[in-house]
Amino acid sequence: MKLIGMLDSPYVRRVAISLQLLDLRFEHQSLSVFGGFAEFQQINPVVKAPTLVCDEGAVLMDSSLILELAEAMAAPGKSLLPATFAERQHALRLIGLALAACEKSVQIVYELKLRPAEKIHAPWLERVQGQMLAAYTALEAELQAQPLSFENRGYTQAGISTAVAWHFTQQMHAEMVPATRFPALQAFSVRAEAQAPFMAAPHGASTYFDR
Repeated sequence: MKLIGMLDSPYVRRVAISLQLLDLRFEHQSLSVFGGFAEFQQINPVVKAPTLVCDEGAVLMDSSLILELAEAMAAPGKSLLPATFAERQHALRLIGLALAACEKSVQIVYELKLRPAEKIHAPWLERVQGQMLAAYTALEAELQAQPLSFENRGYTQAGISTAVAWHFTQQMHAEMVPATRFPALQAFSVRAEAQAPFMAAPHGASTYFDR
């Protein structure tokens, strides 16, 4: 199967890291939804990253739906989600917060980088920034109460999504979300980025390399 999209997208990156950890082999094509729009359109007319082209030709989009399929494709007993109800409920809360932070971070990128300065709507920008900060404040509180650790609990989708979201925001909006205000998130991100699956799919324009 083939993953389409650039690793500067947190959504593409969480899929690339997760597929590795589920032992699902894939090819990655680093294609921009902006500069590569026409080429992307030939693969997926909706031009949405990430896009996954399955071996039989089916085209999927949306990182969460792609990862739902990936969980079904993984070998028995191989999963990034906990089995017990309480643990899964907690994991889904963390994933939801991380994805909300991603969404608001991306909205701010579009607002500041794509919209002409004279057309930026300050109240909207302030609202979205507040939502992003609220998501990270809640995530920080969760990690302070129950730290995430790849070493002790293994890789989880909650850990992957949290680390990828935080790293993306720090790359794009560090001045809006000072790392000093979120020490648990920052420390966890540093540990995550040193892990082999994260290093194999680094944030940016490069292509995932199979280890």
